[in-house]
Amino acid sequence: MKTILVITALAVAGLVAGCSAARKNRAAVQEPSQSEAVSKPSTGGEVPETAPFGNAALAGKPEEGEASAHVWDFRDATTWLLGDLPLAMLNNPPHSEWFHKGYADYQPDNGIMADLMATEKDDLTITIVLGTWCPDSRREVPRFIKMADLWGFPMNKIRFIGVDINKVAPLEDYTQLSIERVPTFIFYKNNIEKGRIIEVPVTSLEQDTRDILKKN
Repeated sequence: MKTILVITALAVAGLVAGCSAARKNRAAVQEPSQSEAVSKPSTGGEVPETAPFGNAALAGKPEEGEASAHVWDFRDATTWLLGDLPLAMLNNPPHSEWFHKGYADYQPDNGIMADLMATEKDDLTITIVLGTWCPDSRREVPRFIKMADLWGFPMNKIRFIGVDINKVAPLEDYTQLSIERVPTFIFYKNNIEKGRIIEVPVTSLEQDTRDILKKN
């Protein structure tokens, strides 16, 4: 009888251990790596009212409460924003998660911003080409918009173009931009290109912008 009880106890212990291992392995498959996980939205201050955010919704995307608990894979083509897009699209899930945090966290250099604020901008326009699947775009674009807001640059003079993973956008005039990497920030004065920041700034977004605009 004791032998039967010992065998039964060992069998139960083996089943319990097996279930734990299975759960652990299953959890390891389902959980994304730290590099793939989307940062949680910042709980700090609100985005300044100067940011031109609207209430446009992303069709087919989860409601905000549902999205907050979702880990997004931005390599998934269903999350991509393509072609001409309003900045307000980045104020909605899933993109609000990285956009708001990047915007709130970035602190441009005050001295360089003072130089930019003294720069004539009436004849300037900017085109930003980005890929929402691209980590560099998700890092640099919110920073640039923070800089532009502090600069006082009108958002209606910035064109946003979303591209797919092949750096292609469904626009007739897109090929004229000769985009090789994203993000690309293109500066125009009187519709003539003055320069561009490609992928990452040489120094900082605000200093590279100032240097481009000060070129003859």
